[in-house]
Amino acid sequence: MLAPLDLQIARGETVGLIGPSGSGKTTILRLALGLLTPDAGVVRFRGAPLDAGNVLSARRQMGYVVQDGGLFPHLTAAQNVELMARHLRWEAARIDARRSELVELTRFPADALERYPAQLSGGQRQRVGLMRALFLDPELLLLDEPLGAIDPLVRAELQDDLSAIFARLDKAVIVVTHDLAEAAFFALRLVLLRQGRIVQQGSIETLLRAPAEPFVTQFVEAQRRLTVTRNGGSA
Repeated sequence: MLAPLDLQIARGETVGLIGPSGSGKTTILRLALGLLTPDAGVVRFRGAPLDAGNVLSARRQMGYVVQDGGLFPHLTAAQNVELMARHLRWEAARIDARRSELVELTRFPADALERYPAQLSGGQRQRVGLMRALFLDPELLLLDEPLGAIDPLVRAELQDDLSAIFARLDKAVIVVTHDLAEAAFFALRLVLLRQGRIVQQGSIETLLRAPAEPFVTQFVEAQRRLTVTRNGGSA
């Protein structure tokens, strides 16, 4: 359940949705994708209300990345990446050119394109999921805990690559994550949710120095304690 909220995202802006489990982060993504219909209010994409008449065409201008890539196990990496383009009957030359662009953009090894997801590392699967989401050159990119199940060293590398990709592509991006540091790494604007409502939004400095309510401080301090525990080796 979501409380009434107003959340707008501009082209070229990356927004980080943060908050505990069940706070409404993934629900917001599903509303943006038209997978859920709001009981009240309206979801707008490119200024137009999202409804049954335009939701399919709108989704083609949205890219969705989930944890571990969300790949079809019976398809190769290349087949996963090209799936929607082939469904839309793109010409082979156009598909090949777009695939080559994205292999370079995501730094995916071209010789791994014919492998199946089970033959890829976690980081490689995530790069395939990103290529698939970007294949139709969407205006909005939605990422739901994209790095949550990846080894810390690979995760740090992917964070760097994703940040560079966001800056290069100049798209509207929403990143959902439980990790405050990761959200702040990707986004200048953070949106902290609790029980379906926006508690506070702004920069990481705003959340740290001017918390809107005690929960903001509790959330930040919990993240700090987790970091200290990990660094101290007691967990």
